[in-house]
Amino acid sequence: QLEAIGAGIQLSPNASRVLIGLGLGERLAPTIVAPQALNVMNARTGRVLARAPLGDAATERYGAPYWVIHRGDLHTVLRETIEATPLVTLQLGLRAEDFAVDDNGVTVGGRKDRQPTKTHGAALIGADGLWSELRGRLGHRTQPRFAHHTAWRALVPAEAVSSALRAPTVNLWLGRHAHLVHYPVRGGSLVNVVAILRDRWREPGWSAAGDRDEVLARFSAGMWHAAPRDLIAAAGPWQKWALYDCRPLKQWGKGPVTLLGDAAHPMLPYLAQGAAMAIEDAAVLAQCLAQTPDDAPTALRAYEAKRQKRTARTQRAARRNGGIYHMGGAEAFLRGLALVAMRGTGLLRQYNWLYRWQPD
Repeated sequence: QLEAIGAGIQLSPNASRVLIGLGLGERLAPTIVAPQALNVMNARTGRVLARAPLGDAATERYGAPYWVIHRGDLHTVLRETIEATPLVTLQLGLRAEDFAVDDNGVTVGGRKDRQPTKTHGAALIGADGLWSELRGRLGHRTQPRFAHHTAWRALVPAEAVSSALRAPTVNLWLGRHAHLVHYPVRGGSLVNVVAILRDRWREPGWSAAGDRDEVLARFSAGMWHAAPRDLIAAAGPWQKWALYDCRPLKQWGKGPVTLLGDAAHPMLPYLAQGAAMAIEDAAVLAQCLAQTPDDAPTALRAYEAKRQKRTARTQRAARRNGGIYHMGGAEAFLRGLALVAMRGTGLLRQYNWLYRWQPD
């Protein structure tokens, strides 16, 4: 089923240009927000450490806009586009359990409404996420590794918070062993709030119920500015999940089978690139299949060769950012000095390699 779990998605220019290239820009326009800046702030004092220009500046710099959107709104546009495309069929509620490769492609065995099903095709692309079953069936023994943090997510009606908290900006508050991100979605009518906390809770899954009082207690008044605490107090209901990633895989697939998105390269959220990497994967995979439509294995190996180095770099950069975000004491002080000295344009410059990407 399509769910709005993790309601907010950041679509940086490397992702938005793919969606625009598919002709979806106008259909997404009523629900996206184009933030004007990224603000990085000291969690205790509220001081702005760096302000990176987005909006028109990002479009000019990268050739595509920086957007934020509600996951449900993106799903709706994609689903409606699929329904208008005769060559695409979407089946929900079908569980893929196993596959078998033969000379003519691949057969997927599964269940729908508790009844066994079999579907044959030229190729199988496993986009089944962090806990991918297909990854294991391809022989990968690498298990997701716990990052000792949990992500807490909630939405707030925009009218319930101050104008500063609902402004069209992406706001990153850096604290000791925790950080908080918020930005408007759904055309500015809601504010998406993400709190990342150091934690021992490590259950798999995506939608465990979270207690607002618990997260508010972790963002104590002595260590956190009033503004993020006000946002947390106004938000709800809360959902939480434990954060995991994997070391980069040496290979993603074999024969007419491959992986895509988090199934291939699960990463921590500290670069906001999980959705963007999956969108990039899809664009490259589509190109490779179009180039050799009668030879899926060759197309899949070409796709993997084009994607593995970049996604591995993004995985490593996301993990490294997590360490920087959650510094405390003298390290946090030095981090603040570096951000102030770097200024916003310097902050963006270090991600040129990420945001300037485009398909061949």
